Amino acid sequence: MADLWPGLDGPKISYISPPPSESWRRMWPRSIAILGSTGSIGRSALAVIEKYADRFEVAGLSCARNAACLAEQAARFRPPCLAVLDAAAAWKLRDLLPQGYRPRILEGAEGYAELASLPQAGTVLSAQSGAAGLAGTLAAALAGKVICLANKESLVLAGDLVRGICRRTQAAVLPVDSEHNAIFQCLTGRGQEAANLLLTASGGPFFGKNRANLADVTAEQAMRHPTWRMGAKISIDSATLMNKSLEIVEACHLYGVPSSRIRVLMHPQSVVHSLVEFDDGSLLAQMGAPDMRSALANCLLWPLNKPSGAPALDLARTGQLTFHEADADAFPALALARQALSGRGGLCVVMNAANEAAVELFLRGTIGFLDIPRLTGAAMREHRAAHPHAMGRPFCPPLAAESLSELKNEVDALAARITRLDRHSRDMVCQLAKKDGNK
Repeated sequence: MADLWPGLDGPKISYISPPPSESWRRMWPRSIAILGSTGSIGRSALAVIEKYADRFEVAGLSCARNAACLAEQAARFRPPCLAVLDAAAAWKLRDLLPQGYRPRILEGAEGYAELASLPQAGTVLSAQSGAAGLAGTLAAALAGKVICLANKESLVLAGDLVRGICRRTQAAVLPVDSEHNAIFQCLTGRGQEAANLLLTASGGPFFGKNRANLADVTAEQAMRHPTWRMGAKISIDSATLMNKSLEIVEACHLYGVPSSRIRVLMHPQSVVHSLVEFDDGSLLAQMGAPDMRSALANCLLWPLNKPSGAPALDLARTGQLTFHEADADAFPALALARQALSGRGGLCVVMNAANEAAVELFLRGTIGFLDIPRLTGAAMREHRAAHPHAMGRPFCPPLAAESLSELKNEVDALAARITRLDRHSRDMVCQLAKKDGNK
């Protein structure tokens, strides 16, 4: 088993969790709950599950308010449990379900947490968007599940906390993000020989543009990603490169490395998903077609290597592969992760919340594209100035509880603390934007 894992408690790589148990590896069919099944990741996951229908049972599906899509998925897979954001979505969902099929319908953050900890589901795909995905990830970790993690914000907000829970409950994390899944595959069996981790970035729709070119771009332009088809928020994050900033934080927590050992390379073809540099200076890359089904199949079927339904990569037809340094002046969001990690004291929570709030304002036409990283950085500076005593200290201290019930109470208290800072940071961005508008 050790040779299949990136490494635990090592001098070079200290992965966030132990590997899945031997019994999970051998258990077929695997029962799975999907948090965020109607998003692009959730839909791709269900495509993989449908391809290997004899290897999976769907125990639960969830969404926020897209009841129509969830009803179609539920009618096809017939899970006994569904979860939605609120009562209005639950009522709409009930009306759309086929006659004779009456699953339990859970609501809100508590409902997502219950879905993530279903006793019959040994595997949980955490694919909700944004900070809303944290509750489900924490619940799955507390329940000792194998977590296929697509919600990067869970680690941005609470990476130390997730690591602590996994060590206590033996929950396992398999990374779904294409970049982190690529690094995971490259590190397997060689983690303690790794010198640096190299995250690739497509550059989104504005690769090669300078700062002046970006002043007046619209939300419609920012969402025209040349390679991937994603939701609005992550598309904007890709355009600002904030998505890569979040992935730097995610990589630090996943692999237990400082940000100084993580580099970002612009790679507009999106064929090399990421690389690892080893002690001898050699590089190992994971390559493939830009299709999330590949990373999902790698996690859902782990440790098996099976076709995902994604097209095979034909290098003869791919053409030239290019790599470039990022333009820090045009894309200042890329530097924010290192500032947040060096300051600690909740700065990663502030960065994520401020960015989410700024993206919402941009999508509503209230602020400009370049205001997103500017307001995010301003919120981080405000927090640092208001809490100088907290800088340099972890926002979530090491877990001290002994029993599982005490552990849950401690985690709930820390999660509530994260939520309060998240809300405060969002309000701060709205106030800063309002001040700008009144000038």
